[in-house]
Amino acid sequence: MDELSKSSFSELAKAASLQPREALVEVHKSNKGLCIGVPREITLQEKRVALTPSSVQLLVNNGNEVWIETGAGKSAHFSDRDYSEAGAKICYSTQELYKAEVIVKVEPPTEQEIAFLQPQQLLISAIQLNSRSDSYIRSLMQKKISAIAFEFLKSADGIYPIVRSMSEIAGVSAISVAGELLCSTAGGKGEMLGGVTGIPPTEIVIIGAGTVGEYAARTAIGAGATVKVFDNSIEKLRKLQNNLGVKIFTSLIHPKILQKALLTSDVAIGCLWSEEGRSMHVVSEEMVSKMKPLSVIVDVCIDQGGCIETSEITTHENPTFIKHEVIHYCVPNINSRVSRTASYALSNILTPILLDVADAGNITDYLWSQPCARNGVYIYKGNLTNKHLGNRLNIYPKDLDLLIAAHA
Repeated sequence: MDELSKSSFSELAKAASLQPREALVEVHKSNKGLCIGVPREITLQEKRVALTPSSVQLLVNNGNEVWIETGAGKSAHFSDRDYSEAGAKICYSTQELYKAEVIVKVEPPTEQEIAFLQPQQLLISAIQLNSRSDSYIRSLMQKKISAIAFEFLKSADGIYPIVRSMSEIAGVSAISVAGELLCSTAGGKGEMLGGVTGIPPTEIVIIGAGTVGEYAARTAIGAGATVKVFDNSIEKLRKLQNNLGVKIFTSLIHPKILQKALLTSDVAIGCLWSEEGRSMHVVSEEMVSKMKPLSVIVDVCIDQGGCIETSEITTHENPTFIKHEVIHYCVPNINSRVSRTASYALSNILTPILLDVADAGNITDYLWSQPCARNGVYIYKGNLTNKHLGNRLNIYPKDLDLLIAAHA
């Protein structure tokens, strides 16, 4: 190469070095798995567990560490050995378990459990916003944790997956309970839920056309029962009718029409939920007193006070009482009746979330990449972010998006 060519090449190389070039940006992917703690539920009548052994195995195989408090799965018939064989560490001290990076549980933490929480932890559980006091929320904020209410987690298509899953189970369980209580062995009138050839079918009135009502109707129709559904919303009734794919009796809640239906019914299922936190009594005591002797009431929304005036809270151990010759079943958290199935349903939804958090490396990066998950956050690094809670408790809520952007 002659001197002229070398000079030209040098000038060209120098010019190229001054041109803007694409920068190679380092992609941060966490190789450090999460340490996830699953405590034993101590709330009365709670028999579910947040993670099943199969989910634990999946989490461990993906590089995470899972701690299970001894006996956490006992009520759902998962033994410590099941969890140990799946790769979990069994903790015999509650205080030790609460040193995990992430705490995953079913019920909101009790005051005793809040005392065990550590700063910067991530808590994933139910919250039941309308029953939380000012002191309760402030005690969580003082712990400087981030907290996600799983009942408010929203999928990309706008569905609340855990609420829907639990509601499906509650609807099916309500009809199952009613079928048992109609049997003479349970003190009922000795009738079979549904119908057989030559015998009029059971009449079931369902009050509430949400997911619980829909799955109660599906189960009852499948058994051969005659179903009548009432609700305050014509849109919910229309949606239920379309989802069922068969024509059934539907009506807005008019006292005279509802009373007429209850007069001939064998079963009444109450599942009319209120967004304000307490159900409205739409079935009066007078209506109940005119129902057929040994007919059955299952008030699924007793958690909110019930939608039937004669409802009183019962327990899984003593689930029924009789008033006006009508059998009442009013057990809160009906899903704990089928705790194993409900645990699988919870675990199937929570496990992918935990895998995503582990993949992101921390809660900030997870929420940055998963906008839909932000709907479930009510405390972020000690700051209240839920507007509903803030307005009700007179605590100024901070904007979650701004907080995430500041920490990102």
